[in-house]
Amino acid sequence: MAGPERGDDASPADVLADLRTRLSDAESYLKIGELRARRAVLEEQAARPDLWDDQDEARRITTELGRVSDDVNSFDAIDRELGDTEVLCELVDEAQRAGAPEASLAAELDVALGGLSAKLSTLEMQSLFSGEYDERDAIGEIHAGAGGTDAQDWAEMMLRMYTRWAERRGFDVEIDEVTEGQEAGILSATFIVKGRFAYGMLAAERGVHRLVRMSPFDSQHRRQTSFASTDVTPFLDDVADEVEIDEKELRVDTYRSSGAGGQHVNKTDSAVRITHLPTGIVVSCQNERSQHQNRHRAMQILGAKLAERAREERRAEMDELSGDRTDNAWGSQIRSYVMAPYQLVKDLRTNVETGNVDLVLDGDIDMFIEAELHRRRANP
Repeated sequence: MAGPERGDDASPADVLADLRTRLSDAESYLKIGELRARRAVLEEQAARPDLWDDQDEARRITTELGRVSDDVNSFDAIDRELGDTEVLCELVDEAQRAGAPEASLAAELDVALGGLSAKLSTLEMQSLFSGEYDERDAIGEIHAGAGGTDAQDWAEMMLRMYTRWAERRGFDVEIDEVTEGQEAGILSATFIVKGRFAYGMLAAERGVHRLVRMSPFDSQHRRQTSFASTDVTPFLDDVADEVEIDEKELRVDTYRSSGAGGQHVNKTDSAVRITHLPTGIVVSCQNERSQHQNRHRAMQILGAKLAERAREERRAEMDELSGDRTDNAWGSQIRSYVMAPYQLVKDLRTNVETGNVDLVLDGDIDMFIEAELHRRRANP
C-alpha cells in the first residue's frame, strides 16, 4: 500500500502529491465513508437511556463505537495535517521564488513530510488485517528448543523482545506464567498482549527463531546455535459458543509461583496448572493474587487454545494456521538472529534483514511483521 520512498530528486510537492494519493486510496479501501455512517448509528444507540439494561450489548456497542471513531479520527487527523503541510509547502515555494529561502521553514517541511509518511504507513497497515480475530488481544507463548542452556537464555531474550515491542506500540502486557530454566533463562512463558490488532500483528511471529552467538555459557566461548519458538492464539473473553469444557476432563494442580518473571510473578502458593486430559493441552497462570483468579485466567487461556484447536481442525486441509508450526530445531526457523561472526537479523520468509541486532532485540520488529503481513496478503 505504501508509496515509494522519497528520493533525493523528489521535490516536496511531488512527495505531497504521493501522500495525497495514498490518503485517497486509504479512504477507499478502509471505507471511511461507511465508517462515518456507522458511527452515526452507533452514537444514536449509545445515547439510549436504557443502553446498560443489557450490559453485554452495551459493551459491544461502545467497543465498536470506540474502534470506528478511532479509525475515522485517525484518518481526519492525517487529512488535516496533510492540508497544513500543503500550505507550508506553498510558503516555502513562495519564499524561494522571492529569493529569500527560509531554512527553518524548509526544515519544518521536511520533518512534516516524514511524519506524515509514517502515520500513513500505520493507517495503511490496517488494510492487512482481514482475519476474524485480528483485532483481538493475543496470547503469546515462548518455548525453549534445541540448544540447552543457550536456548533457555534465548527464550528469555525473546520474552523481553516481545515485551519491549508491545510497550513501543502502547500495548499492555500481562505475563501469566514463566517456567525457569535449569541453569539460566526460561523453559517457557505465557503472556497476553492487550491492544487493537495485537493478535493480527503478533501472529506473524509464530514459528521458530534461531540465535547464533558466542555462548556465554561455554567455558571456551565457542559459537552456539540455539532455538526458541513463538506460538500465538487470539484471546477471547468468552468462547462458550465455540467450545464446551467438561470439568471432569481437567486435572488441576496448584503450586508455589516461581520463575523469571520478576515483579510480574506473585510468589505464593496460588499458582494454577490445568491439564486438559483429552488433548494434553497444559496451561498455567501464576500472575494473579489468588488461586481463584489464577484458575479463572488459566481457564480463559485454555478455552482460547481449545477454540483455536477446533478452528484449526475445521480447516486443517488448508493448513492456514498450523502450517508454520514446525519442529523447534534445525531447518524450521522463520528468522535468524546472528550475533557472531557478524551482526544480522534476517527473516527467511520475506528476506527482510537488518544489521542492527541490538535494536531488534529491544523490540524493533515492526519491519518483519509488516513484511510478513504483506507476504501473506499476496500469497493467501
